[in-house]
Order: sequence, then structure tokens, then C-alpha cells
Amino acid sequence: MRPLGSHPGEIPQQYCLRFVNTREKICVTKMSTRNCQGMDSVIKPLDTIPEDKKVRVQRTQSSFDPFEKPTNQVKRVHSENNACINFKTSSAGKESPKVRRHSSPSSPTSPKFGKADSYEKLEKLGEGSYATVYKGKSKVNGKLVALKVIRLQEEEGTPFTAIREASLLKGLKHANIVLLHDIIHTKETLTLVFEYVHTDLCQYMDKHPGGLHPENVKLFLFQLLRGLSYIHQRYILHRDLKPQNLLISDTGELKLADFGLARAKSVPSHTYSNEVVTLWYRPPDVLLGSTEYSTCLDMWGVGCIFVEMIQGVAAFPGMKDIQDQLERIFLVLGTPNEDTWPGVHSLPHFKPERFTQYGPKNLRQAWNKLSHVNHAEDLASKLLQCFPKNRLSAQAALSHEYFSDLPPRLWELTDMSSIFTVPNVRLQPETGESMRAFGKNNSYGKGVSNSKH
Repeated sequence: MRPLGSHPGEIPQQYCLRFVNTREKICVTKMSTRNCQGMDSVIKPLDTIPEDKKVRVQRTQSSFDPFEKPTNQVKRVHSENNACINFKTSSAGKESPKVRRHSSPSSPTSPKFGKADSYEKLEKLGEGSYATVYKGKSKVNGKLVALKVIRLQEEEGTPFTAIREASLLKGLKHANIVLLHDIIHTKETLTLVFEYVHTDLCQYMDKHPGGLHPENVKLFLFQLLRGLSYIHQRYILHRDLKPQNLLISDTGELKLADFGLARAKSVPSHTYSNEVVTLWYRPPDVLLGSTEYSTCLDMWGVGCIFVEMIQGVAAFPGMKDIQDQLERIFLVLGTPNEDTWPGVHSLPHFKPERFTQYGPKNLRQAWNKLSHVNHAEDLASKLLQCFPKNRLSAQAALSHEYFSDLPPRLWELTDMSSIFTVPNVRLQPETGESMRAFGKNNSYGKGVSNSKH
């Protein structure tokens, strides 16, 4: 399925979207990418971020860090593309995974899907370069929603990232992918109406520093892999995996969000501040200029997020530029050569003389908490492979021994079924001192193996 044309990244002069049970047709003309704030430009390798554009981070860094940067030097930026941010809902406002796609026939003036006046804006959640996100309420069914309002300019047309996101999400129905309820088009705006989810993984980790409860890490990672396996089987890549784009519901459901870069021809740049954070989850092959993307691109990001959830610090928090980012990766995994990474010398930006020659290390030397969780280091090492073809796929990762103590029923769920419908599967309280949980029996009930953390 190609959402925009016969080739990935191709943007037709006219692209029409039809919506279920409405007579309306959205036609987007004058498809220009000039208003995408750099969304169609390829990052220049080894560029340095200007000093006045650098940002600061909250999280402490690993002690395994020869760069000796101050621990408070970079601050995370939460993407404005998240469907929702930082507001808890009441029990009455929880969103059902299934939404009725028609309005009441009782009155011709009843609220209907596809109409701007069918949604009430409650409060602004965030604002970015081309979109503003609001917490809202549907007048059709009374549910809380997140309204992503994309500003249109007559001469510029609609941002192609918005078209891509809408067209992809309309066809993705999975418990671990954010649900697109409705699309509203007016002369001035294109509004994507999402289910409301109250926080994201980045904020969740900021709220519980020092590493998450090991059982919660396992459930979050299982859901992430489950969602990725679903889209990878449909030949869709996310291409922008990072904690800010993983929404967390109040029941612990993790949902992939922000598909604006999915299947993009290149890996584009947002703003300098967002770019610093995004670098942390970008694989070395892309950093070195490779454009031969496959599902392994997403799997590097999974490995980085997995380490971060366990250790409580970003795996590779580059502070300056792509050169710095690659040095941090090579410091742990070893500087690549033709023996360890066939073809690396042919990549556009691989210059051996630019990099310090490091030997590979055990991951526990960089992130000691991996050694406290059964099979965690082995799984992380199979995801964090510099040579792309060596990385574990999402489907294979779900079968890794790390997950062997989870109930077998989790692998039998239908796409739209939450893992929390399985008895005794639930999040554990985060204590802020997750290491105390290691060594305790798991709490998944009967039918679970006797392995311990």
C-alpha cells in the first residue's frame, strides 16, 4: 500500500481522501512541501548545531561517558505531533477503542463526524511549527479526543506529512496504534481527531527517574513490538521512534503515534531542538548516509528505548552533532570495519580517519542494570547492532526468551485486543527505586514459568 503515489515519498498534484459514511471528499491541491519547516530536506551529515540552538536535557547520563558533559545540559522536547499530552482523564472520559462512525438521525442538525462544530475545544496541549494540539470533547458521543489542528496556507497547500499521517492511520486498526477517529477539512485548517491518551513514555520516564519497574518495562516493550510487527507486516515503517511518540494511557496501554514521517523517502529535520533528541534514536547506518531503509531502521530505536526504560538514561545522548552521536555509539559497540559491517566503507559519510578506533564492549559495562534482568542484555545486544541486517525483527523479538515468563495468551490476542484483557496482566506501581523489584517473583499468575528478575 502506497499512501501518496506509485513510489515512496512521491506527492501527486492532487490527492483525495474519502471518509467512511460521509458524502464529503477532501481534495488537496497545490501539493507543495515548502511549508513543512524543513520536512523534505535531508539532514546534512556531520553538521554542527549552532550554539544558540542547543537545548538542555533533564535526565542524568550514564557514568560510562568519556565526553564528560554536564548532566543537565540537554532538555527533552515533547513533539507537538503527539495526539495528546500530560492531562489525565476522568473514568467517564476514557476512550473506547471502537467508535461509532455515524451520528444520531433524530435531527438534521445533530452533530456529525467530519464537521468542525461536532467537537468542543477544552484546552491547548501544545503548539508546533505547523500544528496545534487541543484536548477536546466530541459532541457526537461525548468522548474526550485530541484535536491536531494543522494550519493551511492557500499558496503552500497541505503539508505532505499531514496527508501521509492521515492516509496511513485510516488503514491501521490495532490496540497499540493511536486511533484516528475523524478528519475535518476547512479552507483554513485540516484537523485530525485522535483518541485521547493522557501522557507519553518520555513524560512517564521523567516522572519515574532512575529506571522503570522491570515488569513494566517488559509490558511496554511487548506492546511496542506488537504495534511495530503489525505495521511492518504491512510494509510500513514508522521512521521516528522515540519516547515522545509512544503514548501511554492511564491503564498502561502503549500506542504508537505521530506517523508524519512514516515511509518518508528521507529522514527529515524538524527544528534544531527536536533534532538533538531525534538523533539519540537514529541508527548508525542512517547517520552515515544510508538510504536503503527497511524495518531494521525502527528496530534500532526499539533497542535504544529498551535500554532507556531499564537504565533510566538515554542510551546514546549525543550533545552536539552527528559526529558526536556516532562516537557515542562506537564507544560501546565498537568502531565498524568491513569485517564487522560489510559495506560500511561505501556509505557516503563513513570516513575512518574521523573516528576513534574502539573495540566492542559488553552492554552491561555501559548500562549495568541490564545485568539484573534475565535475558535483557541479550535482547538489547540483538537490537543494537551496527550492521542493519543483524538486527532482530519485531516478530522475532516477541519470541525472545526475555518474554518467556509472560502468559501464552498474549501471543493469541486479536489486533484490537489490549494485553490488559489477559487476567493478571497489569502494570506494577513505580516506586522510583525500581531495583528493589529485582529478585521478586513475577505477578502474572498461574501458567507462568518460574523465572525471576
